[in-house]
Amino acid sequence: MGEIRVFCPATVANVSCGFDVLGLALEAVGDEMVVRKSTVKGVKITKITGQELPLETEKNVAGVAATRLLQQLEHEGGFEMEIHKKIKPGSGIGSSAASAAGAVWGINHLLGNPFSNRDLVEFAMQGEKLASGVAHADNVAPAIFGGFTLVRSYEPLDIIPIHTPKNLYATVIHPQIEVKTSDSRKILKTNISLAQGIRQWGNLGGLVAGLFTEDYQLIGRCLEDHVIEPIRSILIPKFDAIKTEVKKAGALGSGISGSGPSIFALSQGEETAKRVARTMKEIYTPTGVEFDIHVSPISLSGVRTM
Repeated sequence: MGEIRVFCPATVANVSCGFDVLGLALEAVGDEMVVRKSTVKGVKITKITGQELPLETEKNVAGVAATRLLQQLEHEGGFEMEIHKKIKPGSGIGSSAASAAGAVWGINHLLGNPFSNRDLVEFAMQGEKLASGVAHADNVAPAIFGGFTLVRSYEPLDIIPIHTPKNLYATVIHPQIEVKTSDSRKILKTNISLAQGIRQWGNLGGLVAGLFTEDYQLIGRCLEDHVIEPIRSILIPKFDAIKTEVKKAGALGSGISGSGPSIFALSQGEETAKRVARTMKEIYTPTGVEFDIHVSPISLSGVRTM
């Protein structure tokens, strides 16, 4: 096999209480990439559609991640990549992560899978570092593993796949304003109180327990963030209104997707998730801000061949 086409899922990072450690993959929206073997050593990005992004390998997250993989393998050959962007950069649903994850997953597949998923996350994190200044894994881990993932530790990297309840759906609204991850990280406080930490740890533990036991009400009670959300939410129009009204529409809970401006809500069942989408639309339409809305089950497979 000399060429494959892969689907690279969008992701929701943090999931309210899991800043930089928790994420989930979406089934209904993602990028597409073509990865092919080349006789020329190194990585070359031959085509990008959907967004204006750099073709230069060292300036592109996919190129940086792929290069790190080949350096580790000491591979003598090369690869070419086409990137077809469906996820807008700065959307908060893992645009850079999708490109980085798709690149390393596709190359690894063509080489006969010499690396584990954990290894691929480590390579893809280098692309995230280029994009945001921080090599975080809460987007690339679910993009590669699928489902929910918990980054238990960064040094050493330890990723734990989390069970996904069968009837859990995500609704995501993406207002067409750009919030760069690097900028949104700069406004965060570097210290929190012990009381804040205790509350956050309790919610994170409860959310993981709720996912494993498929206790939807427990999941909803744990979708709280008293550390990051109060700071970042000021950058997102109508955030408080969305949070209040989607709950009335039946959502288990909601929060900021990654660094924003996207807002996610989790629901039990597709019908409720669609009702939540209608509520989001009703709130945002009068603002005059353009937006996209996605209703999606959780992607259990992550990056995959098409």
